[in-house]
Amino acid sequence: MVNRYLTLLPLDEALTILTSSFERPSGTERISVTSAIGRVVAAPVHAKYSVPEVNLSAMDGIAVKSRDTIGASDTRPVTLTEFARVNTGNIIPPAFDAVIMIEDIWETDGKCQVRKSAVPWQHVRPAGEDMKENKLVLPRGHIIRAFDIGALATFGITSIEVLSVRIGIIPTGSELVPFGVRPGPGQVVESNTVMAQVFLSQMGADCTRYPIVPDDPDRIRETLRTAVRENDLVLISAGSSAGTRDFTESVIRSLGDLIFHGVAVKPGKPVMLGKIDGKPVLGLPGYPLAAQTVLREFAAPLLESWGFPPAPRLAVTVRLGQALVSDLGFDEFIPIFVGRIGQDLLGTPHGKGAFAQMSTVKANGYTHIPAPVEGYEAGTMLEVLLTTDPGSIERTLIFTGTLDPALEDLVNRAHDEGLFIHATNPGNIPGLLALGSNSCHAAPLVLPSRSLLTSYQPLTQFSGAGDLAFIHIASVELGIASINGLETKDLTRVRFINTRKETPSRTVLDALLAIEGIHPSQVNGYLQEVHGPPAVAVAIRNGFADAGICTSSIASANSLRFMPVAHEDYELVVRKEMLADSRFKTLVALIRSTGYRAALEKTGGYDLTLTGTIRGMNGSGTLTPFEPGCLPAGFI
Repeated sequence: MVNRYLTLLPLDEALTILTSSFERPSGTERISVTSAIGRVVAAPVHAKYSVPEVNLSAMDGIAVKSRDTIGASDTRPVTLTEFARVNTGNIIPPAFDAVIMIEDIWETDGKCQVRKSAVPWQHVRPAGEDMKENKLVLPRGHIIRAFDIGALATFGITSIEVLSVRIGIIPTGSELVPFGVRPGPGQVVESNTVMAQVFLSQMGADCTRYPIVPDDPDRIRETLRTAVRENDLVLISAGSSAGTRDFTESVIRSLGDLIFHGVAVKPGKPVMLGKIDGKPVLGLPGYPLAAQTVLREFAAPLLESWGFPPAPRLAVTVRLGQALVSDLGFDEFIPIFVGRIGQDLLGTPHGKGAFAQMSTVKANGYTHIPAPVEGYEAGTMLEVLLTTDPGSIERTLIFTGTLDPALEDLVNRAHDEGLFIHATNPGNIPGLLALGSNSCHAAPLVLPSRSLLTSYQPLTQFSGAGDLAFIHIASVELGIASINGLETKDLTRVRFINTRKETPSRTVLDALLAIEGIHPSQVNGYLQEVHGPPAVAVAIRNGFADAGICTSSIASANSLRFMPVAHEDYELVVRKEMLADSRFKTLVALIRSTGYRAALEKTGGYDLTLTGTIRGMNGSGTLTPFEPGCLPAGFI
């Protein structure tokens, strides 16, 4: 019988237990100051010597005895016979106590005349002005910064004692292969412990990753026993859920105490905490986002309670671009992408699945939905913690719509110009809705060929269609992809894979079936829907279907045969006023560039006749060039 989570601890209670159940490790290490950035000072640091060690001149001029200048004025200049010439940084001879700048002296026959009296220690850097020998430079607990390292070097300190904690990280699972090895069927690259090592090392931990341990309780037990002996904290990756081959809980119980297993947090619910020989053992879930949450919300706070520096957290307030739903009773952490639209920072949620690792790659922050909250409506002002450089937000453009390979090269070229494009692929209609609610800068849309349709209904029904500008990227061949080169007439005798209603490829299919006199019910798989053309091609390639509608470039990328049936226009749709934005001027210039056109020609399957053309939509749903004067300068 498989045990499930009978009791889930609240997050706050679990964190209190975690940070109060273990003695703080006393480990320290001495390292070179050049390697000490971000580390925590373990013992007070004192200067080896005074800086400067002797009196130095702060100006170019002459060193004098200040008493010799008393009474000097413009009407009663004083002539000095005893002085020493000095430049900035020179040692002041012991007999002198002041410096007069070179521009304030008059020389005659090797003598100097001054017209203003000097005060003692004028323009002199006295010995120990910056630091006196044995004085405190950095206190215990200080987090060392780059500029601190310069000061340490100045004051004669070449090595420094810092806090040290040893963390052992154990990957478990018979299906795992080391990173760098291509996984076979049913295998998975072991990446969670690599991520954990890098994340915790940034906090100053000394991490040891042990070899992958297969699903064998005896071998897991032996490795865990070794790791506990050699480290202050042990993380054991995978095996923390309630599956039939998850042995971590029983192994921890056999060696020590299991404090908790299961916390009301998503992702990361299976997290467990054990105590073996007085040391913490933290069980990481196997799904990447769940493991990230446990590292950030459990392992990091434990290290912080031991005196290590917290992970950087920069909070910003954003307007939520779409509704967020959360399970009541669970603290939930959601990847968010943040970009600026107008005066607001907009937050776009990413997938919540614990396995969706690209969610955090594409996101630049995350938000926390507390357990008592069921979610937030679109438009809610919400706090987001950034995970990237805040300055990049101002140079970011948010695209929501339908993605095509043609956009990937544009994204790379924009990055070279200092622009960051964040593109999501919910489809045409969500893209239009996002544009209508001012939740994106642009909507990349695929518009069906006019040779099959008089208009594309979702676009003509869009209330603000007259205020939109269509930046043409390329015309794309659309057709039937298959292993065997199937045509429209063949669709009644093979397994078909379709896209969702009102997608361009679905609209084209319906028009083709009508022309051939084929009823949709005659197509086996007409109701079998996937997200979009890329998923169609993958389904055919993997043998789940025989035919489907996609673009020629997608078919080629999946080594499928392609029968063209129509063209579709790939347009970047924006509000007309956005064309005045300097970021879009750069973007349009890139689309029109010879380099971009050459890249699309090399890819193949694109008609570039209208590439870079900017048009508007008339009342009949047809795209037509703008009248002169309707576009900002430089766009004609």
